[in-house]
Amino acid sequence: MRRRFPALALLAGIVLGSCATGAAAEPSREVTITFRYSRFVPATPMTVPAGVPITVTLRNEDPIAHEWIVGASEEHAAHRLGTEPHHEGRPTEISVPPFASRVTTIAFAPGMYAFICHLPGHEAYGMTGMLTVREMARQGIAR
Repeated sequence: MRRRFPALALLAGIVLGSCATGAAAEPSREVTITFRYSRFVPATPMTVPAGVPITVTLRNEDPIAHEWIVGASEEHAAHRLGTEPHHEGRPTEISVPPFASRVTTIAFAPGMYAFICHLPGHEAYGMTGMLTVREMARQGIAR
């Protein structure tokens, strides 16, 4: 008999799989990145699943503006030379004023992506991070 609710079965598989002892943790579909002392927190690389919407909350706790640009090396090369003071309407390029928060939602292809604040001197100061996007095993789904 075919399953009528494959999305429900997938959700149940994720919840049960993450609760099992010794099971690998599922990558998060919600990520919060804080800007503090001109650094990204957490400083450790993050992992998210490929092809599903990821909600990224960006919280600037600094008294100065920052930006969060995520992409491949070509994207960052263009921004290092660019002069855009603000980024509006692009989910992978977010400007965050002092003491403010912004939320964006992105579905990534598999790969590794850097995120960097390209405001003058911020990248050199160390305002960089890494995001790993990986394919998730499809468990518990009958074909």
